[in-house]
Amino acid sequence: MIRVKAVSLLSGGLDSILATELIRRQGIEVIAFNVKTPFGIPKKDGTSEAAQAAEQLKVPLKVVTVDYDYLRMLRKPKHGYGKNLNPCVDCKIFILKKAKKYAKEIGAEFLFTGEVLGERPMSQHGPALKTIAEEAGLKGKLLRPLSAKLMAETRAEKKGLVDRSKLLSIQGRSRKPQFELAKEYCITTYPSPAGGCLLTCEEYAKKLSDLFKNKKRISMADVTLLRVGRHFRVGKNKFIVGRNEVENKFLSANKLPDDFSFEPAKIVGPITLLQGPKTKDAVKTAAELTASYSDAKDNEVKVNYGKEQLNKSVTVSVPSKTEVEKLRVGNIQR
Repeated sequence: MIRVKAVSLLSGGLDSILATELIRRQGIEVIAFNVKTPFGIPKKDGTSEAAQAAEQLKVPLKVVTVDYDYLRMLRKPKHGYGKNLNPCVDCKIFILKKAKKYAKEIGAEFLFTGEVLGERPMSQHGPALKTIAEEAGLKGKLLRPLSAKLMAETRAEKKGLVDRSKLLSIQGRSRKPQFELAKEYCITTYPSPAGGCLLTCEEYAKKLSDLFKNKKRISMADVTLLRVGRHFRVGKNKFIVGRNEVENKFLSANKLPDDFSFEPAKIVGPITLLQGPKTKDAVKTAAELTASYSDAKDNEVKVNYGKEQLNKSVTVSVPSKTEVEKLRVGNIQR
């Protein structure tokens, strides 16, 4: 007997874990699918929540990495952003299109997600769920097992591929039903509901928004540098100041070819990157920012700088914290 095959959109969150286990318990062969964007937050050991969830559920996992096509969507999402720079509706449509293509390749009968009706204000209310399915080309074909009984039957249910009576009717923002189900399924490892995407983080969103406004062609190296440091801007110049030794090493290792590096000459301090025109004023500002976050005891600080080697130097006065904060991305008066 040939088993029904389905693709689960497994983010690694509790909802997607429960949906996957719910469908798997119907004897359906489940293949987990996950899209890795440039904005995910990896676990401390470098693995992903999706990989951990797939291992716990003992299901195969297909991971697709996206970069520039995701950035193009992110610049101008059709359905707008959430509280910060999170394009939740467009993101789900984007991911579902990728999953739909993969499902066709492996001969899967249907796709399903862990979405819960009414759980998230932007992307999981009724009209949004309908829009997401329709614009992904999955109208009537996308199953949401956790809330299925509150929705119209999908093709998989009508064809008898899934037993609708065993699906659920969870709705709203309370997580109590999910926690009870996790206990029933003996699922003990899952992340907290918050986080998982840098685009929902206010500080990161400000950095990325600034990058979009000031650079037409963004490289993945630009995006990588947004993850660390304090970011400042003056006109066409961007300055990134390391916050600790780990970030200093990261900045040194990931600087762009045209970036200048700055470092205090004789005292402990940050690595600073200068991007944009290397004017006299820009060099001075970069040196001042470097001095501001150094262990300087005196008001005058010598700072070494250069493109490939720190073979130049400039002495600057340590600016006040008030002046420094005026230049920080997100605080700039436009």
